[in-house]
Amino acid sequence: MGKVGLGFRRDIADEFLENESFTPDFIEFAPENWMGMGGYWKKVLDKAAERYPITCHGLSLSIGSPEALDYHFLKDLKQFLKEYQVSIYSEHLSYTKSKNAHLYDLLPVPFRDDAIKHIVSRIKEVQEILERKIAIENVSYYVTPGAEMDEATFVKAIVEEADCELLLDVNNVYVNAFNHGYDAIDFINKMPLDKVSYIHMAGHEKVSDDLIIDTHGQPIIDPVYELFDSTLRKMNPVPVLLERDFNFENFDAIVEEFGQLKSITHKAWEVNHVS
Repeated sequence: MGKVGLGFRRDIADEFLENESFTPDFIEFAPENWMGMGGYWKKVLDKAAERYPITCHGLSLSIGSPEALDYHFLKDLKQFLKEYQVSIYSEHLSYTKSKNAHLYDLLPVPFRDDAIKHIVSRIKEVQEILERKIAIENVSYYVTPGAEMDEATFVKAIVEEADCELLLDVNNVYVNAFNHGYDAIDFINKMPLDKVSYIHMAGHEKVSDDLIIDTHGQPIIDPVYELFDSTLRKMNPVPVLLERDFNFENFDAIVEEFGQLKSITHKAWEVNHVS
């Protein structure tokens, strides 16, 4: 049966380590935020690693950048993933660096054939260096610079040609479908669901009648839960993560969201498990 986890953040570390009534199946964090860490927070991380299985969701691989990969970073990352026995390492289908300047945002890659070839080559190189498959996430985006195809065609081509895995972010599908006027279920149906190794669920903020911003700071809304449930019934069980990046004050509400995800996964995969 699918497992459900929660992002491990310093703001709520005590809840993971001291709250006996809250027991996620695994935790996720960005490796860049912990690599090379010493002192108190290294001890906290080690304590969490003793208690929970770990997945990692990267922020700075910048798989869509034009310049060479950061091989020093990849070397350190490989050692970190090995040290903490990380089961899944995922990254964003975007870019975050230009000429070695970190832009601190997930910027969109043009939906083009040349971008597919470039990214496929880089994913293959990363997988060879890390000696593992990585999962690439469909990201939220607000502009489509130089697009020559739709997002679904672009994502599917990269995952299949690179022979990598897909991190399917269901909230991102909902956000993009709303903002760009396509059908979310149709998008899901076009994805290589047999390549999905991991799912993200999160909240967003509707800032106007025609714009949603992916924030990871608000509760998940019912239409996203419905899209999640529909998606699960088309695929085999995989780990599911509840993403929350801020607004931790009402932790009980986050636990309730976690419980709702557990309930949906159990019902969908217990009855409709794909053999």
